[in-house]
Amino acid sequence: MVVMALVAAGCQSENSTGNSAPRSLVSPPTKEMQASMTPESALGALEAGNARFVAGRPLHRDMAADVKATAAGQYPFAVVLSCLDSRQPIEIVLDQGIGDIFSARVAGNVLDDGILGSMEFGCKVSGAKLIAVIGHSNCGAVKGAIDNVELGSLTGVLTKIKPAVDAVPADISPRTSKNYAFVDEVSEANVRLVMRQIRERSPVLREMLDRHEIGLVGGMYDLETGRVRFFNN
Repeated sequence: MVVMALVAAGCQSENSTGNSAPRSLVSPPTKEMQASMTPESALGALEAGNARFVAGRPLHRDMAADVKATAAGQYPFAVVLSCLDSRQPIEIVLDQGIGDIFSARVAGNVLDDGILGSMEFGCKVSGAKLIAVIGHSNCGAVKGAIDNVELGSLTGVLTKIKPAVDAVPADISPRTSKNYAFVDEVSEANVRLVMRQIRERSPVLREMLDRHEIGLVGGMYDLETGRVRFFNN
């Protein structure tokens, strides 16, 4: 499998004395690698990347060489929508490099026409096999939506999260931004909301999903552990 080959090529090995041997370089995906991947293997690549990040064993990359290798074309295997939060730099926490993924970031990982169109480009035009919507714990945008914050253009962004606040069962209380468990429940509900919106608002992506040409997953990133928990529905 292409994903496993990339992982194996980049992982650090140990010799018989227990010392770490130099790691092999891993390169950006080629057209052939992208074509051979499935939605399942694309998800596996993200899961494996996060596991490497948590373990402190990222793949070894030559960024200067990767810039040159991707200058004439790109073949990313996934589109990832994540939050603007500086503690969730998505390529780093998923251990992905130049040319590996399309990355869209906005406060609260909300959906708008620009992001939806970008997803259509990434999948239909450029061949990505997976869309991942990844929220995170202790999200400031979610807290703002819970607290009914109003601030310039941010007000419209937080309004998009409000349906997720209402979607959390009423028996979870107190329903304030100081209840971190409630905040995280809303964050996950917001991820699931965006997943539904992608399917509902884009006939292009819905058709690709129905044909199993691409996959759609959600995820929650834990700020304390660095782990991403992926889910399908």
